[in-house]
Amino acid sequence: MIEDKNLQRTSISQLGEFGLIEHLTKNFKINHPSTLKGIGDDAAVLDFTDKKIVVSTDLLIEGVHFDLAYMPLKHLGYKAVVANVSDIYAMNAKATQITVSVAVSNRFPLEALEELFDGITVASQEYNVDVIGGDTTSSQKGLIISITAIGEADANELVYRNGAKETNLLVVSGDIGAAYMGLQVLEREKQVFQVNPNSQPDLEAYTYLIERQLRPEARKDIRTLLHALEIKPTAMIDISDGLSSEIMHICKQSKVGCNLYEDKLPLDPQLINVCEEFNIDATTVAINGGEDYELLFTIAIEDFEKIKGNPNFTIIGHMTSESEGIHLVTRANTKIPLKARGWDSIAEE
Repeated sequence: MIEDKNLQRTSISQLGEFGLIEHLTKNFKINHPSTLKGIGDDAAVLDFTDKKIVVSTDLLIEGVHFDLAYMPLKHLGYKAVVANVSDIYAMNAKATQITVSVAVSNRFPLEALEELFDGITVASQEYNVDVIGGDTTSSQKGLIISITAIGEADANELVYRNGAKETNLLVVSGDIGAAYMGLQVLEREKQVFQVNPNSQPDLEAYTYLIERQLRPEARKDIRTLLHALEIKPTAMIDISDGLSSEIMHICKQSKVGCNLYEDKLPLDPQLINVCEEFNIDATTVAINGGEDYELLFTIAIEDFEKIKGNPNFTIIGHMTSESEGIHLVTRANTKIPLKARGWDSIAEE
């Protein structure tokens, strides 16, 4: 599904490592004044003057984090950038630079890497980050991508996971669970394709879910929106491993409890329909799914009036004392201890 066998295939070895790097990075432009030197020397040089620097890195491994049976390489490049800049936004910072490293086996021709780097280029433009370096090497088993994201913020802007207080409101951006159900649809279609390679999937009813899985977006707008509302979150995290595990990270580091309300979870109508089709509980998907790259944060209860009714945000719960524990309050008003069943790449291996 990922490549037409009739397409031109240029062996990577024809270019050599430095020729390959030059070829793949020629479209990257420098936009930030903090980037003094990007690609082309032994190291990049950055100058942030009086700003605080935030750094995050992620590793994506074929067969663990992505499946090229249905993940186009261009989308993969885009998503790899999204996953990393999302961590920067979760610190209430602005992403400014990334480094990109890839390990690739000889089954990938140059044209495949060009597709991957096309996606990285589009994402770097969309999120206004300078690509300032990285590495390429060979791999024995498929494709590995490592991206490091760098960002900046004033000291008083940074938000950590450990600042949530009792009575704080728990807020999430956008909707949740869609990326996970998009993955379920793609996995089902892959099984069908393996049985019958001539089958043509009709994915019209799943477009939003599939887009959320294959080409998610990071919430670069949230920092600006909150600033305009004059709200500074007390704690913040991005939803990459699942809502329940992210809530538990905040609770553990802030030493608080939480009540999460089932009837407040923001679910897209397409998600609800497809959960019924798959006979999966939508709440389970919403709290355990992961890869939504929405932002989850806590705010002082005094900020309720500023945020209520805002279409970008949903108040889904509130923080309690640590001794009260972490609970899901069901629609029937029953309290169930919240368990982290989010996606765990170590457990999956």
